[in-house]
Amino acid sequence: MSWFVTGTDTGVGKSRASAALLHSLAKQGLRAVGMKPVAAGCDADGRNEDVDALRAASNVAVPAELDNPYLLPDPVSPHIAAANAGARIDVALIAERCQALRERADAVVVEGAGGFLVPLDESHTGADLASALGLPVILVVGLRLGCLNHALLTRDAIAARGLRLAGWICNRLDLSMPEQAANIAYLRAQLRAPMLADWPWAPQADARELEMTLPR
Repeated sequence: MSWFVTGTDTGVGKSRASAALLHSLAKQGLRAVGMKPVAAGCDADGRNEDVDALRAASNVAVPAELDNPYLLPDPVSPHIAAANAGARIDVALIAERCQALRERADAVVVEGAGGFLVPLDESHTGADLASALGLPVILVVGLRLGCLNHALLTRDAIAARGLRLAGWICNRLDLSMPEQAANIAYLRAQLRAPMLADWPWAPQADARELEMTLPR
């Protein structure tokens, strides 16, 4: 029981969605652990907030090299951040670490970086990582102008990799966006996967609160 969480773009709420999923799994009595294979951007203490959020929501403690194989200092695209750090992102190594997590827990929630096709190096993207892991995908749609195009392109990219879109989460990002209900209705019809949650604009909402909206 594991999933790969991706988004229609960066900053659409993947970390909150992943943390909420972890809380939901733990409430069901499962040993659940989050994984952020590639995190780009650290604070002065060398910490990444997405990694911290997943660890706080997990109820299984694991070594850092398993739940976050690549922690890169610069908050830029992973392929640039890795080059700047003199590192190379190895998809096969990430797949090995994910398998090690699956042996230690009942469920693993893997949060991708950026959007589905974010570059990891000159020849690999987040889609290659998702393919290597072979997990069903949960898509976080940041509801704002342009999201329909982004959501459908991501849906098609997921299908092209032979992966299953297990569900999607609507995260409302723009209070002023017109016709939100019509946009959501269109996505419900076109994504051909269950909508797991419809979250209002609430940037301070805790993942534990959001968890209560997810289906069991």
